[in-house]
Amino acid sequence: MEALEKLGRYSLLLYRSLRSLYEFNTYKKNLVHELLKIGYESVPIVLLTGIFTGAVMTIQTAYQLDSAFISKSFIGSITAESLLIELAAVITSLVLAGKVGARIATELGTMRVSEQIDALESMGFNSVSFLVLPRVLSGLIMFPMLYIFASISGILGGLVAGFMSGAVTPAEYVEGARALFYPWDVTFGLLKAFVFGYVITSISCFKGYYASGGAEGVGNSTTQATVLSCIYVLLADFVLAAVFL
Repeated sequence: MEALEKLGRYSLLLYRSLRSLYEFNTYKKNLVHELLKIGYESVPIVLLTGIFTGAVMTIQTAYQLDSAFISKSFIGSITAESLLIELAAVITSLVLAGKVGARIATELGTMRVSEQIDALESMGFNSVSFLVLPRVLSGLIMFPMLYIFASISGILGGLVAGFMSGAVTPAEYVEGARALFYPWDVTFGLLKAFVFGYVITSISCFKGYYASGGAEGVGNSTTQATVLSCIYVLLADFVLAAVFL
């Protein structure tokens, strides 16, 4: 019963968000603020994650394909395709679930327990339009863009790591990456990032918006938001792969 109750409250919160879409003047300032917080401020950690993921992928692939009968260009093929179709979207989203999701849950949870959300409602503000909608929309917009940054930095990180370790030359790496490049891989990666952005921001907003129990309750909501976001990102990853691949 408790699970059904939470599902109902989550669905109602999303329904209220969709109904608030026409109130653009209410949330436009917060939307710009959230675009910067989720997008611009996440670029450094996304680039770092992409670079090291690509570098490790290249070195591990070179280790596994260490054979005179296998062209070294396959290292670039496997690294690039793995990043575009899976790693750039999933690993970046798991990292952002901790950074973005935890921040959203903490902010809204603090506003809830300090009765700031109740104060907004009593003044006639639509708190969902003002607080929840801009965060969810920002996730839908910025996660695909961050996926592009992660993919590019990962492929470049793999190229540099392959060259510095002597596993593959830059020419062989680029040749392999281009040989197995399919535009659908990028489209699929963007779709996954879009879905993951929705999963993380909506769950974090829900946990923060309905937080209770003072500072301890905010901490619990933040932890639950991060854990649930990671679990549902992995579940969504499986469903998307089963449906589209």
